[in-house]
Amino acid sequence: MTDLADRTYDSLHMGRSSIDLYANDVGAEFVDIESFAAYVGGSPTNTSVGVKRLGLQTGVLTGLGEDPVGDFILNFLEKEGVETGYCPRKPGHRTSAVVLGIQPPDRFPLVYYRDNCADIELTIDDVLKLPVEDSRVFQFAGTNLYQDPCRSATFLAAEKAKQSNTKVILDIDFRPDQWHDPRAFGVAIRSILRLVDIVIGTEDEINATMLTDPNQIELTHSQVSDTKVHGDVESAIDLMLTLGPEVILHKRGIEGVKIHLPSQVIDAPGFPVDVHNILGAGDAFGAGFIAGYAKGWDWYKAARLGNACGAIVVTKHGCANFMPTYDQVIEFVDQHGGW
Repeated sequence: MTDLADRTYDSLHMGRSSIDLYANDVGAEFVDIESFAAYVGGSPTNTSVGVKRLGLQTGVLTGLGEDPVGDFILNFLEKEGVETGYCPRKPGHRTSAVVLGIQPPDRFPLVYYRDNCADIELTIDDVLKLPVEDSRVFQFAGTNLYQDPCRSATFLAAEKAKQSNTKVILDIDFRPDQWHDPRAFGVAIRSILRLVDIVIGTEDEINATMLTDPNQIELTHSQVSDTKVHGDVESAIDLMLTLGPEVILHKRGIEGVKIHLPSQVIDAPGFPVDVHNILGAGDAFGAGFIAGYAKGWDWYKAARLGNACGAIVVTKHGCANFMPTYDQVIEFVDQHGGW
């Protein structure tokens, strides 16, 4: 895209991007899969598409290889109207990939291909070109922090946002296979919380921010897509609220979201649906919540919008390609009892 000068955004997103290969053979064991569908993936990338489809102006900063996979991702994002003018190509590095099996209701084996990946090569110079001061919201995921140069670049982006009163939203996004020691994940997250206004995470992800013993982790048959982390989630939330954030959004699947403020907890119920594929539901929630928040909605209604987007996407085959439009999500809410 062109003419970046004087642009303002409702949200800007930074982090991982990939080509996601989702099994077409729903219910089949992974070894029996015969074909895959190719979609765009990556948490901030997915979220930016969702926000755009809900009618807001959004852009993404991600690193892409000089390869056909990078072309595939850019082509999709540009067709969606997401600003890609801040996305550098990284010579010598590859755009990453994810392969997923789909065995509803609770088996979604996931394999990452992130060796020498381009998105972790985002630099301080890349961030200096990103106009976070001209956006209402800056959002990133915890996966950004596992390795430099992206880790330092993300800290700088959050600092720039904080200094300009742009709200900083962290999607915890715990992927234990990306870290040399799962306890290092918590160290990194706790270090950046002073720059974060809003945290989004599941119970397992919130517990991972306070992880002290690797034995607290239990990998399920869904592997890293559904890592169980045992701990005291309420205590973790209370501690996180003392480290900087103004609110913690505790995602609870079909039960919806608990919104934890320093002196109040708000319960935003979910929308019961039949689960087809859980991957991407969290990004859909993030997109809906960010859209509602950027529109000035209250915590409850913004979270309900997120819940509705997540509920729609879990009934679909993929993620970014199936994000709902604003009219679609409003129709869904009306059909399921309203706000």
